[in-house]
Amino acid sequence: MAKELKLLVFNIGEQFFSGDIMEVERILTYETPTKLPDSPDFLEGVINYEGNILPIISLAKRFNVATVNSTDKNKSCIIVTRYGNKAIGIIVDAVNEVKSVSEDSIEDAPEISSAIAKRYIRGLVKTEDKIIILLHLSNVLSEEEKERI
Repeated sequence: MAKELKLLVFNIGEQFFSGDIMEVERILTYETPTKLPDSPDFLEGVINYEGNILPIISLAKRFNVATVNSTDKNKSCIIVTRYGNKAIGIIVDAVNEVKSVSEDSIEDAPEISSAIAKRYIRGLVKTEDKIIILLHLSNVLSEEEKERI
């Protein structure tokens, strides 16, 4: 019997993404990050999270995807994910649902995806009306990028 995964489904613009709920620590309402000088374009800045500095990245800028809430940050959310003993916040337009899927229903990304994309794309989930890109949330940034921020 195939293992079931619980996925947090969110969107950026018209595209749907998801991550394993086990990679999600918390979902925060949007808070304007403090900008850092000379930081990568996708690093929006930092916020105070539980007494620690939490780097905040824009998935829209990281993936070069049009966002719908660029002017309405009241609808955006920050997904907090951990990698090792560090955490990072990821800005998304909206969190839609938690969805249970069978591992058998996750298809590999097409071969035309670059090697970089394969690092953080775990697969594709087809539903009746959309395709959801399943991400390895902890691999959205490379090890070098994690060190820089």
